[in-house]
Amino acid sequence: MTRKGRRQPLTQRAIRAWSSLGPQYLPFADAASADLPLPRLLRLSLFKFTMGVTLALMLGTLNRVMIFELQVSAWLVSLMLALPLLVAPFRAITGFQSDTHRSALGWKRVPYMWGGTLVQFFGLGIMPFALLVLSGGGAVPTPPWVGQAAAALSFLMVGAGLQTSQTAGLALATDQASEATRPRVVALMYVMLLLGTVLGSLLYSVLLADFSPQRLVQVVQGTAMVVLLANGFALWKQEPRDPQRALAMKAEKTMPFRQAWARFIQNHRARRFLWATGLGTMAFNMQDVVLEPYGGEILGLSVSATSSLTALLAGGALLGYLLSGRSLARGIDPLRLAGYGAVLGLPAFSAVIFAAPMDASWLFRLGAFGIGLSSGLFAVGTLLAAMRLEEGRFVGMALGAWGAVQAVAAGLSIFIGGALRDTVSTLATQGALGTALAQPVTGYSAVYHLEMLLLFVTLVAIGPLVGRRDDFSSTPRKFGLAELPG
Repeated sequence: MTRKGRRQPLTQRAIRAWSSLGPQYLPFADAASADLPLPRLLRLSLFKFTMGVTLALMLGTLNRVMIFELQVSAWLVSLMLALPLLVAPFRAITGFQSDTHRSALGWKRVPYMWGGTLVQFFGLGIMPFALLVLSGGGAVPTPPWVGQAAAALSFLMVGAGLQTSQTAGLALATDQASEATRPRVVALMYVMLLLGTVLGSLLYSVLLADFSPQRLVQVVQGTAMVVLLANGFALWKQEPRDPQRALAMKAEKTMPFRQAWARFIQNHRARRFLWATGLGTMAFNMQDVVLEPYGGEILGLSVSATSSLTALLAGGALLGYLLSGRSLARGIDPLRLAGYGAVLGLPAFSAVIFAAPMDASWLFRLGAFGIGLSSGLFAVGTLLAAMRLEEGRFVGMALGAWGAVQAVAAGLSIFIGGALRDTVSTLATQGALGTALAQPVTGYSAVYHLEMLLLFVTLVAIGPLVGRRDDFSSTPRKFGLAELPG
């Protein structure tokens, strides 16, 4: 018998063994349904993957390139990166428009996903040239305001396109997934976002290792093409053309956005949920700007050691997403899951705080992993709860409101975290807070203590909502220790 003949039965046995695996052993295989098979679901999730790639480019790579290679002022870089937050509050409007869009083909979500993709594409297309002009590296001398205006326009376009496509994309996933598979679909979307962020960061570190203005243009415009093609592939045949639905929608009287929003926001349950989402998001994101400096300045970790914290956060978040998908599929209330995330965040932040007096870098790393895990549970829980806020016609508006609150809270928390650390550290080192606190760790500790306080407030806000699936007009219960989830 030849060697090839001896290997063939082993290969066949391996194929049969792989085919016989149940859905519980294949990641997210059980997220598919008859209306949304797995290949189509994975294709749809590409819009979250491209979001991760874009965020890795803007918040990671371009942040460093603008400050170090292009010598742009740090305050101006921070302002540019914060500009996309200006369009975040409009996510509720774009979500509502995708709910009520009247297309001749019967589409609702696809026009907004594709329109947002095109805006994002054009923003990325002009971004490298705008940055070169901003840094004074353009071939033709221009006034400073020209580069600033061009860079601001490019960041605004990327932010507006990203916010629009993500809101409509999540609403489309809600439409396509069944009630039973929706929790695992949400978890899959977050995993794809994380995967895009990690792979994008690694790829940009390789492509821009030998930096040059020409290479920057190629990389950013290459990203624009990847986003365009991947999102186009993700949208292909996702929403069926339904001319009959288009005729029915044209004959139906549409509620104005102002009236629909007033009905939504006047509900006590919706308002409390949005407050809980904003407070929890601020609690988990305030440490983003101080985590690595804390490890380097206070614990004396090397640059490579602090860089590995990103992997620990990502690993914890990935575990949180996987656990969320399984827990939600078993019927746990999504707001209870979000509450568990807030509770787990308390020991995680405590570990980071106590790592300094104990001089324990392992405790610091454990805390970073715990922050990623707890934030993953909170994010998935609140997203699925947002999907259930408006199970009727205006799910896009509810998701847009959730996304707007989350984006604004994340941006504000990062700014507050950095400002609080600088202010408290300055006061502490000058002796204004007493001799016991006259040390550099005081500023970092203030940030983490504030985050823990916000987590307690988040639990107070989310407690009355746990376990209630009443109609939209329901009002929250009185909250006290007896109502804490067991």
